[in-house]
Amino acid sequence: MDFQDKLISSYLAFEEGVNLSDSVHKTRAKALKYFEETGFPTRKDESWKYTSLAALINQDYSLFPKSESTIELRDVKKYFLYDTDTYKVIFIDGVYSPFLSNTTHDGLDVCLMSAALTKPKYRELINTYFNKIAPANESLTALNTSYAKEGAYIYIPPSVVAEKPIEIIHFASGNETSLWMQPRNLIVVDKNAQVQIIERHQSLKAHAVVTNSVTEIFVHQDAFLDYYKLQNDLESASLIDNTYITQEKNSHASVHTFSLGGKLIRNNLNFYHKGEHILSTLKGVTILEDQQHVDHSTLVHHAQPNCESHQDYKGIFSDRSEGVFNGKIVVDKVAQKTNAFQQNNNILLENKATINTKPQLEIFADDVKCSHGCTVGQLDEEALFYLRSRGIPKKEAKALLTYAFANTVLNSVQLPSLKKRINLQIAKKLGVNLGFEL
Repeated sequence: MDFQDKLISSYLAFEEGVNLSDSVHKTRAKALKYFEETGFPTRKDESWKYTSLAALINQDYSLFPKSESTIELRDVKKYFLYDTDTYKVIFIDGVYSPFLSNTTHDGLDVCLMSAALTKPKYRELINTYFNKIAPANESLTALNTSYAKEGAYIYIPPSVVAEKPIEIIHFASGNETSLWMQPRNLIVVDKNAQVQIIERHQSLKAHAVVTNSVTEIFVHQDAFLDYYKLQNDLESASLIDNTYITQEKNSHASVHTFSLGGKLIRNNLNFYHKGEHILSTLKGVTILEDQQHVDHSTLVHHAQPNCESHQDYKGIFSDRSEGVFNGKIVVDKVAQKTNAFQQNNNILLENKATINTKPQLEIFADDVKCSHGCTVGQLDEEALFYLRSRGIPKKEAKALLTYAFANTVLNSVQLPSLKKRINLQIAKKLGVNLGFEL
C-alpha cells in the first residue's frame, strides 16, 4: 500500500471519531473524493513544474501520533516572542497543548478549530466561512479539508483591536519516526477590526515530518491584518503551506514570509479582492543553503476597481539550494484603476545554486498601472571591494551587502520584537555578527 492509498483507507476510521455537522461531513467526503481522483501534484502540473514531491510521498508516515507528547516550556521558549505578551495557540504533533497555550474568549476568540467544528455555538460561523475560499480543485488543499480537525480558530469581532499579537506554533516532537500533519486554521477579522498574527512550524528533533497546512482568512470591510510566517525549520522537515485570503472594501492585508530553513517548503499564497480600495501586501525573504528547496507561488486576483497590491520577494541562495518564484496577478475587466506591483530579486552566492522565477500579469482592464520584474545576479563586486577597502573582512562585507539586499522587506515589519528576532536569525544564517539591531 503506497502512502496515497493509506490516506484514503484511513479516512473512514478518522471520520467516525469526529463529531461534526452533516454539512461539514459532506464537505470533507467531497474533498477526499477529489484527492482520490487526482492524487498528489506532479511536475506535469504547470504550477508544480519546478517542485517535485516524489521524494516526500514515496515513504510512509504516521497520520496520528501513537502517544501524547509533552514538551517543557524551557525547551521551546526560544521559539516564542518571549519578550512580548502574546496570545498563544500551541500544538505538539498536531495535538493542542493547553500548558503552553494562552487562549481567550474575552472580547475575541482565540481558540481551537476542533471546538469551532464541533460546538453548536460556532455552527453559524462555520457554515459561513469554513472551506468557502479554499479552492475545490487543489489536491493538497482537498486532502487537508478531508482530514481537517485541529488548528487555530481566531475571530476578531467588529471594531475590536486585538490588544496582543497571536502566535500559532506547531511543534513536531520527534517521538514519531515519521509524521504527516494537516493543521487547519480559520481566521475572521470582522468589520473595522485589527489583528497581528505570527505562524511557525518547528521540529525539535531531526526526523521526517511533512506539514500540509491550510489557512482561510476573511478580512472584512475597513479591517487590518498583519500576518507573519516564520519558516526556519530543520533540514529534515518539509512544509506545504496553503493560505487563502479574501478582502472586502477598504481593507488592508499584509503577509510577510521568512523562509530560512527546511528540506522543502512550498508557499501557496492567494489573495481575492471583493471590494474597492483594497490594499494587499506580500513580502518575503528566502535564505537557503545545502540542498534546501523553497517555492513561492502567489496569486492576487483584482476583481474590483481602485485596488492596490504590492509584492516584493528577495532570495539568497548558496551551495546547491533551489528557489522558485511563480507570482501571478490577474486584473479583471471591471477592475479599472488597479495599481499592482510585483518584483522578485535574487542573489546566487555560488554557481551550483539555482532559481526559477516567473512573474506573470493577466490584465483584462485598460486603465491600470501594473508592473512586474525579476532579477538574478551575484553580489556587487565594486561594493564588496569598497567595504573591504574600509577594513571590513570579506565575510562581514558579504553579510552587510546581503542584509542590505533584504532590508526592504524587513523595513515593513510592524512588530519591533519580531523585527529584532528576524534580524538576528538572518545574521546567524550568514554566520556573522552584524554589530547592530533594529
